[in-house]
Amino acid sequence: MSNDKVNKRQKANNKSQNQKTKQKPKKKMKMWKKIFLIILLILLIAGGAFAYRVHRNGGGLTGMLATVVGHDEETRKSLGELQVLLMGVSTDQEGVALTDTIIVASYNPNTQKAVLLSIPRDSFTGTNTKRAVASDKINAIYNITRDPMKTVEAVNELTGLDLQYYAIVQTEALIELVDAIGPIEYYVPTDMNYDDTSQDLHIHFEEGLQEIDGPEAEELLRFRKNNDGTSFPEEYGDNDVGRMRNQREFITAVVEQTVKLENITKLGTIIDIASRNLITNLDFNILKDYLPYAVEFSTENLQTASLPGTVPNLNQTNGVSIYVVDEEETEQLVTELFYPEKLLEEETIDGNTTNTASNTTSTTSTGSNANSNIKIEVLNGTSDGKVLQEVVNKLKEEGYNVSRTGTTTATSKTVIANKKDVSTTTMNEIKEVVGTGTISGSTGGSSSKADVTIVIGKDYQQ
Repeated sequence: MSNDKVNKRQKANNKSQNQKTKQKPKKKMKMWKKIFLIILLILLIAGGAFAYRVHRNGGGLTGMLATVVGHDEETRKSLGELQVLLMGVSTDQEGVALTDTIIVASYNPNTQKAVLLSIPRDSFTGTNTKRAVASDKINAIYNITRDPMKTVEAVNELTGLDLQYYAIVQTEALIELVDAIGPIEYYVPTDMNYDDTSQDLHIHFEEGLQEIDGPEAEELLRFRKNNDGTSFPEEYGDNDVGRMRNQREFITAVVEQTVKLENITKLGTIIDIASRNLITNLDFNILKDYLPYAVEFSTENLQTASLPGTVPNLNQTNGVSIYVVDEEETEQLVTELFYPEKLLEEETIDGNTTNTASNTTSTTSTGSNANSNIKIEVLNGTSDGKVLQEVVNKLKEEGYNVSRTGTTTATSKTVIANKKDVSTTTMNEIKEVVGTGTISGSTGGSSSKADVTIVIGKDYQQ
């Protein structure tokens, strides 16, 4: 073979090789493009599916949190009211575990209603007040038995509730929590000046708006009286009554700050604090189902109270200071706070009601025509007949169809019951018209065909 032919073949081979070399990067680029497009498509589909689930779960932060923990749109509906007995135990005295703070706490994610009910620490749990001893007080049960359920059982006996869960909160938990999310802005209800050198306890606050840190929170909640024997103002609640109210109001302030958006990022820290300082039978898997909806909670929907009762003279109680719970008033209070639907089952006194359906059709209204589609029954739980008429007039002025009025068992709290799946917006508008009230879920307790039932309580302001 001649040299020319060899050179030509070599050049051809080189050219072919160069072309192959140049083509390889193009093939690689095409492959990466395909991979990139596939990844992008997967992300778009996944993102779209996630966004869709967030929307179905209510949207916003609640929808996102609910989706992250694996909820669907039916999960929330299936959640009942969560009730827990909170017991505060001070750890400053070795070997002593008196539960001087006992509070029933409940939360309903569907109605966004919550309750804090204080149980006086001296509540008598014995059988004979004339032979009372210190161990008959409810705060001594855990100290004696070291079994939290014994205290739960005692509270159920006093209230008629059916509590299943408890959480014993040690002092350190409160201090750490407040320091983690605080300081807490809180209005101190009175000047506080108390010193107990034996416990190295020194409480000094001025009345007014204060920023409370962790150690100060402990001092604030332990205060009962001053060095000179004075206590909370009488109108606030003297001694233990004031102490319990102060505890509930401070806890309310802590809850309000905890559920703020900026503190959601601290959820891991809060859970860590709880795991190290809480003794509870409440499984975290149960608690986490409620967490996504707690971010919606407003303290405007929080009701607080203390068990009603009396403090007998010491000469009637074997020289032991005890608190005797009033059974009848307690039953009424517990019904108002936890079972408002029962109020609707007792709609009338002596069977007397006034049906105003015929009157409402001829009433001229300045309100929205849409409001006339909402049938409302108004039941008076006060002794003042003028209150009923005033509420009815307010509703009519806004165009609502007041289809029925009547009287019901005396009650202290106004309840606005949603009986026909009326929208949340409309329920809030009705509450605004009335001026007060706790919105309750569908009760089905009334025999009428109303969409909404309003039970006017003594808290109504004319």
